[in-house]
Amino acid sequence: MGLHVVKVDEKGRVLIPKDIRVKANIQRGKYVRLKVDNNKVILEALGSVTDKFRGIFHVEKWPEDLDLLVEEAIRKWWLRKSRSM
Repeated sequence: MGLHVVKVDEKGRVLIPKDIRVKANIQRGKYVRLKVDNNKVILEALGSVTDKFRGIFHVEKWPEDLDLLVEEAIRKWWLRKSRSM
């Protein structure tokens, strides 16, 4: 992987070359973290929230909306906790 020079467009966007995206595991629709260190911008691919918490909750099928899963898990936890008091 060599050095790449890319142009910033009028909206501040840059195109990350495919070989860099593949190597850094940056995929369409996924999130990245940006950090400024002195004069450098550091871009870090973030893993899937679903993958990060897989195994913590017992679910039949992962929903499209992870917030709904978390809300349901919290509701069940509160119900169990209130019964044990």
